[in-house]
Amino acid sequence: MNPRWVWGLLLVLPRSAAAQADCFPPANSNEAKTLAIFSVPLAYSPLAAPEIVSKMRVRLGIEGSYLPKVSDSTAVPRICRPGKGPENTNLGFAVPRPRVMLLVPGGFAVEASWVPPARVHGVKANLVSLAASYAMRLGSRGSRLAVRVHGTFGKILAPITCDEAALLDPASACHNGTLSEDEYHPNIIGADASFGWSMAGGRLLPYLGGGYNRLQPRFQVHFTNSQGSTDNRRVEVDLDRGVVFAGATWKLANRF
Repeated sequence: MNPRWVWGLLLVLPRSAAAQADCFPPANSNEAKTLAIFSVPLAYSPLAAPEIVSKMRVRLGIEGSYLPKVSDSTAVPRICRPGKGPENTNLGFAVPRPRVMLLVPGGFAVEASWVPPARVHGVKANLVSLAASYAMRLGSRGSRLAVRVHGTFGKILAPITCDEAALLDPASACHNGTLSEDEYHPNIIGADASFGWSMAGGRLLPYLGGGYNRLQPRFQVHFTNSQGSTDNRRVEVDLDRGVVFAGATWKLANRF
């Protein structure tokens, strides 16, 4: 046996295995930036000014979350799938997220929301978010300070790696394969503080604040190519993000 052939085989095999291995891109990679952009609308941020009630109340609401656009240059993988064109990241969906909040006397509150697994524009999400907060009065002019912890967990299924356009593209590795059913887990936990005050006789309550989010997104590829080979590699990255926000609560009436 030719020794050069043996050495060539030994060099090729690890590279082939590595191509299908799990990937852990650095925080400055395109893969990490894309996953961070996905996390922006999914973080369970506060949607109302800090409030203290004298008796137990339940608040119902709905939040519209829109996924920001990812530029073509950022959507091109550089570490995990080098040489591949932009991923199908701009799915252009807006997810309605119903929210329920229980306020109890003393400034304590808990929140929850659930995005049910209904497929919309090829995207199927099943997400649960939880939060707990405590508000306190500052002075006698209606100013309040609230501290809060939150988390968002679950998964989103979508054809990100190989969409319908990629399956029809002869130059794509997806050509003549199956539509991918890729899985994204946001895994977001965070803490924030908000300061609010009263205006217009207590009907208008502006607030502003900031916080910290720990992002541990996990992305699972699931694609079968034209030769019947299935790609199940995982992409994992851990990120830290500072948060700033502002808003206002406008009381139309006692219950709205």
